[in-house]
Amino acid sequence: MGAVTRRNPQFSRLEGQARRHRPDYWLIVLSALLLAIGLVVVYSISPGLAVEKSVGQSYFINRQLVWVGLGALAFLITAHLPLTTWQRLQKPLLIAAIAAAIIVRLFGEEVNGAYRWIQVGGMSFQAVELIKFAVLIWLAGFLTERIREGNLGDWRTTLKPLMIALGVVGVVVAGLQSDFGSTVVIIAMMAAMVVIAGLPMKRILAIGGVVLILGTMAIASSSYRQDRLLTFLHPTQDCLSTGYQACQALIAVGSGGLFGLGLGNSVQAFGYLPEAENDSIFAIYAEKFGFVGVTVLLGLLVAFFSRLYRIIARAPDTFTRLLTTGVFAWLAAQAIINIGAMIGLLPLKGITLPFISYGGTSVVFTLAAIGIVFQISRYSLYSVPRDNVNGGNRYDPRAVRPGATAEGPVRNMRRHA
Repeated sequence: MGAVTRRNPQFSRLEGQARRHRPDYWLIVLSALLLAIGLVVVYSISPGLAVEKSVGQSYFINRQLVWVGLGALAFLITAHLPLTTWQRLQKPLLIAAIAAAIIVRLFGEEVNGAYRWIQVGGMSFQAVELIKFAVLIWLAGFLTERIREGNLGDWRTTLKPLMIALGVVGVVVAGLQSDFGSTVVIIAMMAAMVVIAGLPMKRILAIGGVVLILGTMAIASSSYRQDRLLTFLHPTQDCLSTGYQACQALIAVGSGGLFGLGLGNSVQAFGYLPEAENDSIFAIYAEKFGFVGVTVLLGLLVAFFSRLYRIIARAPDTFTRLLTTGVFAWLAAQAIINIGAMIGLLPLKGITLPFISYGGTSVVFTLAAIGIVFQISRYSLYSVPRDNVNGGNRYDPRAVRPGATAEGPVRNMRRHA
């Protein structure tokens, strides 16, 4: 692939070159290890879940294996599908995601007052995961276009559509599906992407202020959200009612001790801890493997996100950089919210832990997003400093910033893939 011309004056000393090379296989290794841990935990708690839900003992692990297989297929597809295809599909995907959310609201099953799932061929589908994926693709393409046109900070062409998108997310996800936690994840993803894109900080703060006001109104207008906030502030005040899940999660985490109770010795999975297989699975993991096991899991997550950060730094252009940033923020926000809620640092939000939690739609779209990042990792931007900055090394991560490169690599990936 030929040289990439930089038009930004601050990089006038640098010459960039994007080339195709071996992808980041550590991304696959770390993802596989995390998925394996999730399968082990789901398998170990299957007997308890089977008793509680009156199903066969292999019911949960068999379904999870099917979803992991579908996720692997999604990974293979997105890892080889040209990135230019996603640029063409960004609007159809967004429309399909909104339509899916409406269908789920009209025909889906109600669980604890929320409409988030619909049964398709004996398997449940969660529309919000498609919404996350669609927003990721759309926003990366949208911001790339605004940067290319040079009007990123313009109200009419950039800020107004962003505000409309936030409003639609609020209405569809927080309103129709009563999923405030996923709304927070999507907003975190969008915020990270606009920051990396270079949106002026005054504009970001203004949008953030509006989001904060709307979020406060959403909490004030819902009694169960108020209860969750009060439970977070006083987790042990009512352990038999509104604070039951928070208290049981803390009991599970604390009972794990240094090395845990062991795979077959969980107590909380036998009907004591609600949503033990998905929202509360970190607490179950801590109970089984203790402080040492939690340290290993957190180490794997940190290693995984460090690989994503490395790919962001070396992304060949704005579109791929924004895509990887969105995936990073999406999965990191979910991990932080899930783990934080289980140890009492954040309110309970009903968010799954990536790779670990039982839940098929989440696994499929997570692996699909990682497949896109894996494809991006095949292309790195190497910069040759003319005055031997960075000790003469070929790659200078300081040179890879929003707007620093042209869009040639993405346009040519199909030809070279």
